[in-house]
Amino acid sequence: MILQDIGYTDFFIRHFLPYKEKNYIPARVIRENKTNYIVISELGELTAHLSGKMMHAQDKAVKPIVGDWIVVDPQPDNQSAVIQALLPRQTQVERKSAGEKTEVQIIAANIDKLILVVGLDDNFNIRRIERYLTMIYDCGAEPIILLNKADLCENVDDYIAQVEAIAFGTPVLSVSAVNADGLEELEAHLTKGKTIALIGSSGVGKSTIINHFMRYEKMEVKKVSDEKHQGRHTTTHRELILLPNGAIMIDTPGMRELQLWGDEENVAQSFSDIEELAASCKFMDCQHETEPGCSVKEAIGSGELDKKRYKNYLKQLRELKHLAKRKDQLGRHTEKQRCKKFAAQIKDAVKFKKRNNLKSHK
Repeated sequence: MILQDIGYTDFFIRHFLPYKEKNYIPARVIRENKTNYIVISELGELTAHLSGKMMHAQDKAVKPIVGDWIVVDPQPDNQSAVIQALLPRQTQVERKSAGEKTEVQIIAANIDKLILVVGLDDNFNIRRIERYLTMIYDCGAEPIILLNKADLCENVDDYIAQVEAIAFGTPVLSVSAVNADGLEELEAHLTKGKTIALIGSSGVGKSTIINHFMRYEKMEVKKVSDEKHQGRHTTTHRELILLPNGAIMIDTPGMRELQLWGDEENVAQSFSDIEELAASCKFMDCQHETEPGCSVKEAIGSGELDKKRYKNYLKQLRELKHLAKRKDQLGRHTEKQRCKKFAAQIKDAVKFKKRNNLKSHK
């Protein structure tokens, strides 16, 4: 296995150097199971387990995910390895984990291109695409929007125009994966040694796209629903797949919930048109409500700015402001607990010293 063929660039080579003298080797995570990882290395595929130190790490973000480059202590006799360290990531796709906990969930790491797959059926929702774009623009990878199921849509050009109006130069492609129509244009983006991740809601056709480029049914796709024209979602885990043309593709489970992770700057990038309008308002602190000379209100009134888009912009801002407040509260709580633990350790040390002093005097 030539590691450069699976994305081992100079960036990772440099960061691996401190581990080279320990007889460790670099490897890339291709699948995460409940109790172990499947990784690929110069020795081929290995079943890897976390070292004790990594297993008990409090921060989930430092544990490997699919796409990560890691440092392993190989055990070639039984095709296994122990994961000793995680190499720094060049890019990562992240969202807030589902539920009430304030913690990040990293979806994929070290990707060069991120393809958002949207179905041109009941799945199409321009407001949801705006949320995805806020997440995508922050990850550091090159974004592509893929409108799938064009065979079910009579006015594909209208949908493309809607997406291009909010995507600001991001490539927008339309395909029919089930009929293999338009996929040659997508294939031009799948280059040897580059990692591409597919994200999107359940049933948009990600597995069908992968099967086309694998030339066989690598990913299971259940029967298409007659009512919704959707293949039933079957991907339950993330997996890194080596395509025959040398590109690397990461499939991800469909997202049923997309909670944002980041800060207000992420929103500013995906809603740059609104930010530009706000910058030209008469008053610097314009709230875009009743103030005179408000460029945002004027744009909504003239139809230049979709009112629903503006409401989505405000909703995302509120969401990230609330997240920032929760992060701050969590940070203060964590620091308070750290200080209490440290104080308890000092107290125990003083007691121990007093006991020893009493014993020595006796």
